[in-house]
Amino acid sequence: MSDAVTDAVTVRVPAKVNVQLAVGAARPDGFHDLANVFLAVSLYDEVTATPAETLTITCEGPDADKVPLDRTNLAARAAELLAARHGISPDVHLHIAKDIPVAGGMAGGSADGAGALLACDALWGLNTPRETLLEICAELGSDVPFSLVGGAALGTGRGEKLTGLPVGGAFHWVFAVADGGLSTPAVYGEFDRLTEGVDVPEPTASPVLLDALRTGDTTALAGALTNDLQAAALSLRPSLAATLTTGTDAGALAALVSGSGPTTAFLVKDAETAETVAATLTASGTCRTARVATSPAPGGTVLPSA
Repeated sequence: MSDAVTDAVTVRVPAKVNVQLAVGAARPDGFHDLANVFLAVSLYDEVTATPAETLTITCEGPDADKVPLDRTNLAARAAELLAARHGISPDVHLHIAKDIPVAGGMAGGSADGAGALLACDALWGLNTPRETLLEICAELGSDVPFSLVGGAALGTGRGEKLTGLPVGGAFHWVFAVADGGLSTPAVYGEFDRLTEGVDVPEPTASPVLLDALRTGDTTALAGALTNDLQAAALSLRPSLAATLTTGTDAGALAALVSGSGPTTAFLVKDAETAETVAATLTASGTCRTARVATSPAPGGTVLPSA
């Protein structure tokens, strides 16, 4: 540890959208092999770490009442794992300012875990190697490493093994936030039920989609978006179909369930169309609210102190 004393460290972490989520059959350990193309988007949580006598968590923002404030929160687990690596006590107050939809398939909880990890590392002056931070992220959950890295990446294994991907331009998105959440394990369970007796192919990244990202071609990306969990999410939440139809009818180039849902993602051609689609979705009554964002976005970033 360094001798520097820091009063507070704030880290900004992005949401994600899965522009491709290819899911293999269930493995013996219950997980699924994935080809998961992550794209970070400009919706952010901020995690602030300050010294404390014991580990505590507070939260503010939309749906803050749905965020656990105990040791099940990934931010708390991140602090504990980092402290254990360095043989210190995880005495920190973590405050989460939420703007990423809660339980929405956009990795908000994972983002908070990555944010807490970076914030605690800086607060405690640990200078933990990046490779070690990514190891801890993978221990926390499949989506956490990408929350740290940001940009665009292909996740393999259960999604935690990342390969960075080039992106040739900005993409414009609208995200429709549904009422209530969807349990990721429940969605995977429904995927297993729907594919029972079916020969599920090995998941592989789409060359067409990767090329669309590399060249910044919005139209080509729209034609290549896929999510193997979408049928399962729609099975558990049939009302999402109306949201998807509303967004595409309003001018979106493509629509899909984001990750395990229930947030739905709409790729649009430009910022003006994004505002139109968001307004139409919000007025339609098929979702609670709609948010506009762009991608790619940077990963976990320590913000300058005020």
